[in-house]
Amino acid sequence: MATVFHIRQATPEDVNTILQLIVDLATYEKEPESAKATPELLRKNLFETPFAHALLAFTGTVETPGEPIGLALYFFNYSTWTGRPGLYLEDLYVKPEHRSLGVGKAFFGQLGKVAQSKNCARLDWSVLKWNEPSINFYEKRLGAKPMSEWMGMRLEEEGIDNLKKLL
Repeated sequence: MATVFHIRQATPEDVNTILQLIVDLATYEKEPESAKATPELLRKNLFETPFAHALLAFTGTVETPGEPIGLALYFFNYSTWTGRPGLYLEDLYVKPEHRSLGVGKAFFGQLGKVAQSKNCARLDWSVLKWNEPSINFYEKRLGAKPMSEWMGMRLEEEGIDNLKKLL
């Protein structure tokens, strides 16, 4: 029998669930100490001043939801080349015991609907190089193409603070 699940937009009441799924993801990615989010930060940045948005997957139906089993956290960016917005998937996580049941595909289906409703030209995300199961899913099931000609760059808080020296 197929597992019944549903996906819905997160609400402020879901903050603790979102945080737990973030911690679970950080542990899966072998960096549990990197998860610095707090309920206060999530509430502020997802709901009060929404810099990002979250979808949650639960077992059960909308009417009788069960346990949380997945998270897709995304935000909008902008492409100067297309002149249109894009959707950036920051994190996608499905609990290991619920993988291969269609939850990841359903998340991407929902993200596609969001992207189309906002007239997004692109849906981008990053994947860790060692995460072969996810890479195979993205390439074979979704038809995603790797962007091997690009290299990600990042400044963290100290680096951002050091930018004022350039003024």
